[in-house]
Amino acid sequence: MYRLDPRYAPAPGAVLATGWQAVAAQLPQGPATVAVDGPPTVDWDALAARLTEGLTARGTAVRTLDLRAHHATPAEVRRRTESTEDAQDPYYCRLAETSLRDLFDDLPQPRPPVGRELLLVVGPGAALVPHDLLWYADLPKRHAEAAVTAGTGRNLGLPAGEGDLRRLFYIDWPVLDRHRDALAPRVDAWLDVQDHESPTSIDGAGLRATSAELARRPVRTRPYFNSTPWGGHWGQRALGFAPGARNTALGYELIAPEAGVLIGTHPGQQVEIPFQLLCVLHADDLLGPRVRARFGTSFPIRFDYLDTVGGGNLSVHCHPKEPYMRERFGWAYTQHETYYMTLGGPDTRVFLGLREDVDLDLFRKEIEEAAHDGVPMDPEDHVMTFPAEQGRLFMIPAGTPHASGAGNLVLEISATPYLYSLRFYDWLRPDADGNPRQLPYEHGLANLETGRRGAAVERDLVQEPRTLRRGEGWREELLGALEEMFYEVRRYTLDTDAVADDDTAGRFHVLNVAEGEGVVLYTAEGERHTLSYAETLTVPAAVGPYRIAAVGEGAVRVVKALVRSDEPGVRPGRPRVRPDHSGVRPGHSRADA
Repeated sequence: MYRLDPRYAPAPGAVLATGWQAVAAQLPQGPATVAVDGPPTVDWDALAARLTEGLTARGTAVRTLDLRAHHATPAEVRRRTESTEDAQDPYYCRLAETSLRDLFDDLPQPRPPVGRELLLVVGPGAALVPHDLLWYADLPKRHAEAAVTAGTGRNLGLPAGEGDLRRLFYIDWPVLDRHRDALAPRVDAWLDVQDHESPTSIDGAGLRATSAELARRPVRTRPYFNSTPWGGHWGQRALGFAPGARNTALGYELIAPEAGVLIGTHPGQQVEIPFQLLCVLHADDLLGPRVRARFGTSFPIRFDYLDTVGGGNLSVHCHPKEPYMRERFGWAYTQHETYYMTLGGPDTRVFLGLREDVDLDLFRKEIEEAAHDGVPMDPEDHVMTFPAEQGRLFMIPAGTPHASGAGNLVLEISATPYLYSLRFYDWLRPDADGNPRQLPYEHGLANLETGRRGAAVERDLVQEPRTLRRGEGWREELLGALEEMFYEVRRYTLDTDAVADDDTAGRFHVLNVAEGEGVVLYTAEGERHTLSYAETLTVPAAVGPYRIAAVGEGAVRVVKALVRSDEPGVRPGRPRVRPDHSGVRPGHSRADA
């Protein structure tokens, strides 16, 4: 049974408190300065009011300093965070390298508290003010996007009511992630405020102890789905997710910059912490030393669903090649992808690669006419199509034009960057507000891979499975690997009751049950983790040897991705990714192809 809320017990000795009164009781009587930092999405007025209410009820005097009132002017914040080139690009910004401190001129210097008095310093950047205790109040990033989309959100350092998604994705989140990650080793408490009336906190030592445990055992992140104009309904029908939503286009199984891990004992007492904290605090255990040496604390592989069952075609698009991604957008590795067809068939299709006889000038002309004049085009005049056979893997290196057709469920197994879908054509389809969808086709044409066409596309990008290992009732196949892509995709096929052995060998694995009821994973340390159909699981590098046992009647297929041991493409002097490059969810000009 697919779990919508996989949850893990806190480490022994961790202290969880639920409800404003219980949370406030974790604070000292005074005198003390308590910094409560966090993203601008948090309702800081309400947080300060509820903490003050709980503290004054026990006889503690409270003084509040809201750091949001001390930012530089809005014009100055914009000047410090956005280049001239960024300001001229309506679609993207280079990932911000600004620090949160740069958004302030002079920081306030409040009078120290005395006696039974607490000074609460609240808002993004509160940790910049000298303090005795540090708390971090958090809302997962999906709440920030929803608020900005609804017109109620705000950007970092800017007034309320002026929220902008482009700025949120490319400026706010990288700045906030760097700041949060730097605080993680010393935060005294983590406060989850998703339930505005009944938040839950975990003490800092308990947070770090639990993170240490999770970084050494199999762990599943909290999944969620998002809607787009092309979305289908498999997630609603098969998994019971958001039955009232417009659709379940994008299923976020494991996208590290936004993924969360639930820690708690039951739904009424849990905190959701960023998966990224495991990468920051325990990179060698989670990623493995060699992977960490190359990618820093950026978890480099993502798993997500593209659901067009009962929906439409994705846009025809590509992703930036590595030099362009690095120099223009600020990522040190790029958005290579693969499509694994969890559901598909001979009557559905995948668009992939240029035709042998493509006329590039005509391709550009038709793209421009569609974008500017609303003239429909037929992508098949330029881009190849293949039957979307269930169980087939399609390789999609950066620069390759591609799209999933209607009627498919794609398990997208890709490099983590997912900010940049460079759309060529979107079927003249409006967005949710009835406006034409954005088409950053100039970026796309600048990255279009023109050297691999026709027969070379089928030879290189539609590979046949190759058996690597086999045992009693099981086999492991290599489904796809390319020299220009740093990861590869494999698959286990297990007969009823079969048990296969594996070993992380110093590199994390990511598993997904693509067919069958599921498996149970057993580690050499005695951990046991069930994994049901459609679920995704991270197996940290520190796990070492493990076994997967088929559950139920009939064959089970488990897809596996890992960083290649030969690390193709590594060159002396190659820039490494920063540990905190922010990821983004769909809604603007990124992965909602």
